[in-house]
Amino acid sequence: MEIIYTAAATASGGRDGKVTSSDGVLNLDLRIPAAMGGSGGAYTNPEQLFAAGYAACFDGALLLVAKTAKLPAGDTRVTAEVGFGKEDGGGFGLEITLHVHIPGVDMETARLLAAKAHEICPFSNATRGNVDVNLEVTI
Repeated sequence: MEIIYTAAATASGGRDGKVTSSDGVLNLDLRIPAAMGGSGGAYTNPEQLFAAGYAACFDGALLLVAKTAKLPAGDTRVTAEVGFGKEDGGGFGLEITLHVHIPGVDMETARLLAAKAHEICPFSNATRGNVDVNLEVTI
């Protein structure tokens, strides 16, 4: 693979710490969500950051697929829900649902576009075979 871009971020303090990007653009305090036994509050957490990245990346892949197919994608919208839980065999895992909204096309076309985007999105490729990713498509 030819690397085009490398992002770097540093975390300290774990889930009750801080994360910063190498360019300083990202500079966030982290807290464990109240639902996971933490203090919660107006802070982010690794699952939110992952959801934001996956949603943006998948929407970009979706727009590329629609453009390549010369189809109107309208104002697409992708919401990523990242669930965190305990694995049966021990440890922790993630489950992801991508809510993919593609107006301006019929449902069959929307499902085809979403499936093709799922094939090329780097986040989808990174999670494939490791994490259950569910696609919910609406028009």
